[in-house]
This record gives sequence, C-alpha cells and structure tokens, in this order.
Amino acid sequence: MNSPATLRYLSPSSSFRKPNSFGKQLVFNIKLPSNCKFPPNHNCCFKLITANTSFKTEVPVRSNRIRASSNDSQSQSVQRQGSFVEFITSERVKVVAMLALSLALCNADRVVMSVAIVPLSLSHGWRQSFAGVVQSSFLWGYLISPVAGGTLVDYYGGKLVMAWGVALWSMATLLTPWAAEASLWALLAIRMLLGIAEGVALPCMNNMIARWFPPTERSRAVGLAMAGFQLGSAIGLTFSPILMSQGGLFGPFVIFGLSGFLWVLVWVSATSSTPEHSQQISIHELRYIQNKGQIHTIVEGKSKTSKGIPPFRRLLSKLPTWSIIVANAMHSWGFFVILSWMPIYFKTIYHVDLRQAAWFSAVPWSMMALTGYFAGVLSDLMIQRGISVTLTRKVMQSVGFFGPGFALIGLTTAPSPSIASAWLTLAVGLKAFSHCGFLVNLQEIAPQYSGVLHGISNTAGTLAAIIGTVGAGFFVELVGSFKGFLVLTSVLYFAAAVFWNVFSTGERVKFDDST
Repeated sequence: MNSPATLRYLSPSSSFRKPNSFGKQLVFNIKLPSNCKFPPNHNCCFKLITANTSFKTEVPVRSNRIRASSNDSQSQSVQRQGSFVEFITSERVKVVAMLALSLALCNADRVVMSVAIVPLSLSHGWRQSFAGVVQSSFLWGYLISPVAGGTLVDYYGGKLVMAWGVALWSMATLLTPWAAEASLWALLAIRMLLGIAEGVALPCMNNMIARWFPPTERSRAVGLAMAGFQLGSAIGLTFSPILMSQGGLFGPFVIFGLSGFLWVLVWVSATSSTPEHSQQISIHELRYIQNKGQIHTIVEGKSKTSKGIPPFRRLLSKLPTWSIIVANAMHSWGFFVILSWMPIYFKTIYHVDLRQAAWFSAVPWSMMALTGYFAGVLSDLMIQRGISVTLTRKVMQSVGFFGPGFALIGLTTAPSPSIASAWLTLAVGLKAFSHCGFLVNLQEIAPQYSGVLHGISNTAGTLAAIIGTVGAGFFVELVGSFKGFLVLTSVLYFAAAVFWNVFSTGERVKFDDST
C-alpha cells in the first residue's frame, strides 16, 4: 500500500490483520486509551481509512490474553504486576505458598521427635547423651543427600525432585511408630531415611524461586517459603503433645505423614516447574517475570552448564562460597540446637511439664515466620531503593547472627520461663534475617549452580548440626549446665558474622568460562 493510511479506533482491541490488494497480511498495532475496558468475548471494530478506500473489520478478542504492543502498555503491565495486590494473587505466589506448605510439613515431621524423645527416653531408660544420638540420626541421613539432591535439582528441576522428596519423607514419618516398636536400629534407620528425603527440600525451594521470581522479589519469596518452614516448627511443637494425649505416643507421626501424601497430589497436579510451562499463568505475569528477571536466560544457562559433573574444585576455590558455607553451618548449628533441646531445656531448668515446654519452644518459631517475611520485604525494598546487593546481604546476615548471639546470652540470665521465652523469641526472630543473607545469596553468586552449592553448604550445615546436637548432650553431662553451651553458641555466632562480612559478595562469581 503506497498511500498513507490511518487506523481509526472504534472499539477496544490490540491488533488485527487484513489482507491488502496484493494478498499480503498487514498487521496494525493500536495504542488504546488507558481507561479502556475489555468486556469478555467482545468483538472489536476498527475502520481503516486510506487515500483510495476504507473498510471496517471486527476482531474477536479475549480480555485476559491481550498482548500489549506499545511500550506504555508494557510498563503499565509491569507496574500492575509489581503491586501488592497483584503479587499476592499471582500464580508465582501460589507456587511459593505450596513450597511454604511443604517446608511446614518438612519441619513438623522432624520436630515431632523433639517432643516424643521425652517419653521415649523415660520408657527406654535413655540418658540425655543417648537421646541426643537418637535425635541426631535424622542428621546422619540429612548429611548424605544435599549435594546429590542439589545436583538432581539443577538437572531435573525443583518440581519433580520435591514431589519425590515429600513422598519419601512422609512414608518415613508414617513408618516411625512401627520402627520404634520394632527395634532401636529400625528407628535409627527410619530417621536416617527421613533425613535423606528432607535433604532436597531447601535446594528445591531455591530452584523454584529462582525460576518463578525476578531478583527484586526473591527475598520476599524466600521469606514466605521459610515462614512455612518456621510455622512447621511451631505446629509440630504445639500440636504433638495434644495429638499424643488423644491418639497415643505416635499419633502426630500418622497425621503429619498422611498430610504429606495429600500435598504431593496437589503439587503434581496444580504447579509447573517454570512459568513458561504453566497453564494458569497470565500473559502479563509471564512477561513481568521474564522482563524483570530475564529468567529465560538463567534457565537456558542451567541447561547448558548443569548437566555434567559440577565444578566442585572451582566452587570451593572462591571465598564467597566459603562465606555461604560458614554461614549455613552456623545457622544450622543454632537452629538444631534450639529446635532439639529447648523443650528439654525448659523442662530441666524451669521444671515445666511437657505441654508447657513445647508451648514455650513453639512461640519463637511463630515469631520467626513473621520476622522472616518482614526481612524479605525490607531486603527487596533496600535493593529497589538503590542499595547494593552486597551491602543488603551483609546487613541482613549481620542482624541474623549478631542478634541471636546477644539474645542467647540474655537467655542464660532469665529468672523465669516467661522471660526466658521472651529472650528465645528474640533470638529466633532475629535469626530469620539470615534467610535474606546467605540463603538468597546462593542464587546471586552462582545461579547456574545454586542447587549443588546449596547442597554443599547444607552438608557443612548438617555436620555442624550433628556436632551441636550431640555435643549439647555430652556438654550438659560433663559440665552440668545448658547455659555454658548457649554462651559457646553465641561466640560462634559472632565469629561467623565477622567472616561473612569480610568475604561475602552479592555479585555473580565466575566459576567457569560459560558464566
């Protein structure tokens, strides 16, 4: 068409095609008024006016699949997706909500033994040091799977590996009552199986968040997912004594185990491994994720670099890797010491019964869930306001280590269980800031190796947790006090915080030539 043409807008649409006199398709993109509304199944009418002729055409459109063609429309779409309402109703939040539920089950299944160990010790005549060995048997399995699980996550994606992981650990939870009745070795073996299966949970979470969330929302997403993890502790510690009193010693193992199988059915049928494969995601949200996070580049990079043997030597040759390893080790030490020993601590030091001990131990984990999400929002806001990623991660991790260190020292001076619970709540609540430090940093320094790097750091964390959990029992027997062990934990928190601030970075680290 040689003559100039004008397209007159008569009713809403985005584009249409009309053959010209030479049989070719002409594509017209229309910039519509910002207040334009699209009724469902609406036929949109346009009139093309040229120097020689004019015609009208009607184009059927679907209002929820309009592809914005102008830059203004794209920017408006990004702004809408970035709003809080769009965020909490988006498909990516459905994915992170399912991740939070899986992590809640993950932690609930493991902390049941923290409550059950008290009556089990009484019935079997176990000393505190041997009770620590029984509780640490979970960590023996957890030590095996993170590296292999992280590699599988990088290869197959988080959806498939998470489904198998939840199915296996739910089966182990269900079999725990039988194992405890059968023999001590059977109980230790089932607890190891639980640890092996749960070792893939956090690498899967990191993988799914890296694929579904742009960098400016990842701290918030990790905060939401880890909120479920901490609520799992609170749920397990609070409801286990109630379920034991109603359904016997092993009632909670059955309830939580069956809940895991139900979760697997929903996860497999309602989620996708990537936004591009989702049938429910809107085109606006998909573009928002791709435009803001360039997620397609990351996924393609993983497919090229992660299907061989990971470069373990190069990964371990960088100090930012070691800052994550040290941070994960200290985080796990404090986490499992508090998780495993606080019910016994309140029962021994303050002479409260099992239900009250579980309650005093559960309140801090609920606070950790709230502060974890707050830390995520604050971290994302700092980055959006122009603060460097490196400084943001160092601030978050400093709060997450220095805070619990000082609070545990305060816990040793508490004269009553209520004040002790307040100090413990402060320690655990501030500990949640670590999730926006080393846990998010995994995706930033090595997105193509985040799974295996998470596995390596988790292995170090598991070793630290075994030493802390078993060592606490022997320390109490030798010294006669939990308080000295809490002071030792505080000193380790301070040392790990200093190491992190010296050697960590928020920038991508070159681990191979393809980076």
